[in-house]
Amino acid sequence: MTGLAIKWLIGASSMVAAVATPLPALAYEASAVAGGGSITGKIVFNGTPGTRKVIPTKDIEVCGGPYEETLIQVGPDKSVQNAVVYLTDIAKGKAWPEQAKKPEIDNKKCKFEPNIQVIRVGGLDVVNSDPMLHNTHGYYGKRTVFNLALPNQGQRIPVELPRPGEVRIDCDAHGWMEAFIYVVDNPYYAITGTDGKFTISDVPAGTYKLVAYQPFTGPNEQMVTVVAGKSSDLNIELQKSASSAQGGSGAR
Repeated sequence: MTGLAIKWLIGASSMVAAVATPLPALAYEASAVAGGGSITGKIVFNGTPGTRKVIPTKDIEVCGGPYEETLIQVGPDKSVQNAVVYLTDIAKGKAWPEQAKKPEIDNKKCKFEPNIQVIRVGGLDVVNSDPMLHNTHGYYGKRTVFNLALPNQGQRIPVELPRPGEVRIDCDAHGWMEAFIYVVDNPYYAITGTDGKFTISDVPAGTYKLVAYQPFTGPNEQMVTVVAGKSSDLNIELQKSASSAQGGSGAR
């Protein structure tokens, strides 16, 4: 084969590889927001909040005895605490908020703290505050993103969460432990307080998809139009999904 033919084959192979390799998603661009608006609202759940019976089956001296766990934290007025609200497909806008410390998830008394949180794409510390082994396992869907043995109290291991989406966390050593992290690629998100209310500020004027999410109800998606200098007020009802958890157990 001639040198010219070899060069042609190499060039052709490179072009095929370039076509076959998906381009990375464009990174979020922070810039000043002129004439932005805001989105405020309240998340409610009108059904009966489910519970699960948690029965620790090992390390009882740390984990404690059986207890009932509420799957959806609902107030007397049906407001939902710890629901995640976020905008999708927004590539440019306000700066990320200052981070007081690196996000972490802690194995503490055989529970995860916090059990629901939102972090930006990037680093997370997995911590063990208990005096025995935890095996912390994180999944995007069914795909493992990290699987860590933490045998020592005070141990801290950094991991990367490389893309947006829900990450479910469990412990392979204590099967009742469960938490959820929602990874975002823009700073337009909020978590509801005890009153179920949220505010997303400095949103560039336009129409966006807004998602309200709670792990045991699934998402509520709707389009919202933001007008410069004004607030769009929403009342969002979450409904129990068919795939919601139906109760708990001990170790798996």
